[in-house]
Amino acid sequence: MALTGLLAARHADPTGAAVVLPPAAGTALVVRRHTLAMRNVWWIFATGFVEPVLYLLSIGVGVGALVGGFEFGGREVAYAAFVAPAMLAASAMNGAVMDSTMNVFFRLKYDKLYDQMLATPLTAGQVAAGQILFSLLRGGLYSAAFLLVMLALGLVESWWALLALPAALLIGFAFAAVGMAVTTYMRSWQDFELVQLVTMPLFMFSATFFPIETFEGWLRVVVEWSPLYRGVILCRELTTGAVTFDSLLSVTYLAAMGLAGLWVCRRRLTRLLLS
Repeated sequence: MALTGLLAARHADPTGAAVVLPPAAGTALVVRRHTLAMRNVWWIFATGFVEPVLYLLSIGVGVGALVGGFEFGGREVAYAAFVAPAMLAASAMNGAVMDSTMNVFFRLKYDKLYDQMLATPLTAGQVAAGQILFSLLRGGLYSAAFLLVMLALGLVESWWALLALPAALLIGFAFAAVGMAVTTYMRSWQDFELVQLVTMPLFMFSATFFPIETFEGWLRVVVEWSPLYRGVILCRELTTGAVTFDSLLSVTYLAAMGLAGLWVCRRRLTRLLLS
């Protein structure tokens, strides 16, 4: 219905000039369309939240009883409190990537949804921003629910944790934008194996379950500049209160990553659908 209204708006100008919506209004319409389409399959959202919670309970709490804890920010941190913020960052990544890759590919290649949108007053930039914002909201829902679980389990140790949710949203933005940009280059469903090939090592080796000091030499440098590590360390600093200059570095890194992905998305959609 929203697209029908937009099509009518395009032809409403008696001069025949193309109608272009304001950036915020166009982006909001795309988010509204995706929200209405997904409201009857809310249970899909729950699957992305349950997995990191199970990891936290089994590894963070269960294994934590045997491991003890690690030193972080100059003090001893219980293992569950060490792992929990990493799971928060991973939850934001998984939710954003899930929606910005497979769902985008189907809408782009089979459903032709973006072709329909660009036949309206929407621009390629608004379509890309709206899709990424919706993916970001999905990741944000996972993160908010997971943060409540952390609070209930007593794994939040600082008032800085109030910024953990915005941090998770930033992580979601970075991965959603890059995920959608990469998806525009995919040719078949088999290409999604490459997504797992990237996200799984990120999840396992971004200082998620053990300190960064475990790595040595060039491998440590690679891990420290990987995107999920920047998200993990940011969330861990906020929930434990060990905020440092590295927190600002992580914010800058993730913001730049998201903006670069958004720029590529806009250019790719314009090239694929409007040229």
